[in-house]
Amino acid sequence: MADTGRLERPRGIAARAGSWSARHRWAAVGGWVLLVILALAVGSMTGRVDVTESEQVPGESGRVSKILDEAGIDDAAGETVLIQAKGGQAKGGGLTANDPAFRKAVDAVMAGVRDTGQVTALRSPYDTKTISADRRSALVQFEMRGDAEKAADHIQPVLDAVDKAQDGHQGLRIEEFGDASGQKAFDDAFGDDFTQAEYSALPVALGILLIVFGALVAALLPVALAMTAFLATTGLVAMVSHWVHMSDTANSVMLLVGLAVGVDYCLFYLRREREERAAGRDAQTALRVAAATSGRAILVSGVTVIVAMAGMLFTGIAEFQAMGLATLMVVAVAMVGSVTVLPALLSLLGERVEKGRVPFLGRAKRRGGTESRIWRAVLRPVLRRPKLSLALAGGALIALAVPAVGMNTANLTLDQEFGDRLPVVNAYNHIDEAFPGGSDPARVVVKADDIDAAPVRDALARFRTEAVAKGASKGPVEVTVHHKQNLAVVEVPLIGGSDEGKAEKSLDVLRNEVRPATLGTVDGVDAPIGGSTASSKDFNDKLGSAVTPVFAFVVVFAFLLMLMSFRSLTIAVTSIVLNLLSVGAAYGILTAVFQHGWGAGLVGAEGVGAIVSWLPLFLFVILFGLSMDYHVFVVSRIREARLAGRTTKDAVVHGVVTTAGVVTSAAVIMVAVFSIFGTLSMQSMKQMGVGLAAAVLIDATVIRGVLLPAVMSLLGERNWYLPKWLGWLPDLAHDEPVPARRPSTLVGASPRPEADERPRHARV
Repeated sequence: MADTGRLERPRGIAARAGSWSARHRWAAVGGWVLLVILALAVGSMTGRVDVTESEQVPGESGRVSKILDEAGIDDAAGETVLIQAKGGQAKGGGLTANDPAFRKAVDAVMAGVRDTGQVTALRSPYDTKTISADRRSALVQFEMRGDAEKAADHIQPVLDAVDKAQDGHQGLRIEEFGDASGQKAFDDAFGDDFTQAEYSALPVALGILLIVFGALVAALLPVALAMTAFLATTGLVAMVSHWVHMSDTANSVMLLVGLAVGVDYCLFYLRREREERAAGRDAQTALRVAAATSGRAILVSGVTVIVAMAGMLFTGIAEFQAMGLATLMVVAVAMVGSVTVLPALLSLLGERVEKGRVPFLGRAKRRGGTESRIWRAVLRPVLRRPKLSLALAGGALIALAVPAVGMNTANLTLDQEFGDRLPVVNAYNHIDEAFPGGSDPARVVVKADDIDAAPVRDALARFRTEAVAKGASKGPVEVTVHHKQNLAVVEVPLIGGSDEGKAEKSLDVLRNEVRPATLGTVDGVDAPIGGSTASSKDFNDKLGSAVTPVFAFVVVFAFLLMLMSFRSLTIAVTSIVLNLLSVGAAYGILTAVFQHGWGAGLVGAEGVGAIVSWLPLFLFVILFGLSMDYHVFVVSRIREARLAGRTTKDAVVHGVVTTAGVVTSAAVIMVAVFSIFGTLSMQSMKQMGVGLAAAVLIDATVIRGVLLPAVMSLLGERNWYLPKWLGWLPDLAHDEPVPARRPSTLVGASPRPEADERPRHARV
């Protein structure tokens, strides 16, 4: 039986887009497919341009790479082989560098790596004097031939040669560490399982959606939308990368966010359309109602997420800018697809969306109604005692957030990232013990008008001497002069080595005492100092300076969007506060587990004493955006019910119980996907996965199921307060008239007459 209440003229972008797509369904679907194909084709032809090393690191470290790049000096991948008497530097028996057996081992290493044909600049420790003070450790140094970025691809024969030397000299420890061997170990330990996690996310999401919908076709729609949005964005990102360079990390984050929001938006739309049809509406009206309600919520949510992701553009760090641009683009594409191609597909499929029903489960879903009995049961005590519920839930989240006050952020070292299970980590530690800072020295690039001028040569000599005299290094300080380019590269092993705190103090001595007193006295000399320690410090300093503007941008613009979308100052303020509370709780959990080690074994992690430096800002932006997904969807449904004439308390109950199934389903998918990333080898990836999963779980349960209803119940009519002096703000509400339902079809509906459910357009 057809509905008598029809929507005559759709209002709002989402409603008009859904209505047009339903009428021109083949054009909408064909246009989407064409967009995906064209974007992929053009992106493939243009290719993706990734961030360079000089772009990745800000400050002086970035200038070091830039000067070398402009001079055409290839930064070769350096490698070091440690030959050490077993027992390390302990006094007593064992071989020393003076013994024939020790010399024989050095010769075997040099002959083995030379014979691979992969190395150049091979240097003996007896020539370079890289022998420890106790004569029990020595370093064979060389560089890999060819492009440094591809050196990891052909390092294996060299590693095999070193292993062979070890087998022939069991009385000594022979280990290799360097740029290429470290990168290969990283790729082997992390690359495979990260790729596996990315691919396993799809079947996990599909499996959960099968349970949610009980039908294969309905479950495939969200995954198909999310993946086509990701594919289209991949091509678009490749084109944009010629202006804003991208990276593999940005691509992986784009997949995560694209899958999350794509599935969410499709869930919002599809569940509302099915709910309206179950309530007795005809197919056309059900689609138009879904477009006017869930479609509008998707647009508000999508724009809010885009604003949050845009915050990363203000960091001034190339990697963050790449992630921010890639993620906001995939959200925009998924949002457009949700309000255009999705209604077209639903119009095309009709009842066939229920095809592929799962036995028993599909029947249960059809009998289950539209409301959540579990959340209705939870809401009863919450709304009966809202003050107590607010105090308990809010107090619990504040308690979870408390450990974040003492959060220590740092760039994790190799042993913090991987523990001691990788041979390359042990090699790095052994080299650093015997030669502090030697495995990863600071690099000073000296640029002058004439590098051979007497004042410059004198300043270089004094720099080498003062670096040791001032306590920044124990030496040897090596200088390589490039006469043609008027450059000199000075390598300074820093005292402190892998101890980041001590190494940074040595770096400060170099930058603030040694350099000004030596190279800084010569006019026309530029001498930025880089290296791993310097890169870490410059990155953290830049990141620290970006925190305040990024936080301010995201919070202020999200507040304004909520204010204009819901026409309520109260809703805008409470939205921001609740989202900040969920982010704070996630920070606290991260700090407790990964910094203090509380319950670290439960997630297969170790208390490494620090949170990786880039994660707090990254989590804030991602979580703030994703949290708004749920918040906008739930509050939109509450507002819709309130405009239909329900009391605020009744509207809260209606809004929460009718959206609980969608929010719970979306949250379960996100928690499952993010948890997969918590199983990876690297501690930083574990931290990201656990932080995201914990925050989404808290957000979908404690925040949306307890705190939001309790707060809105206490505020009552004040939820809809908008001061008169803010009346000039643009109105993004675009409330769509919703035709009345037949009263008997809405499970658990309010006894208020349904004929009065047509929204009142006057501001409440």
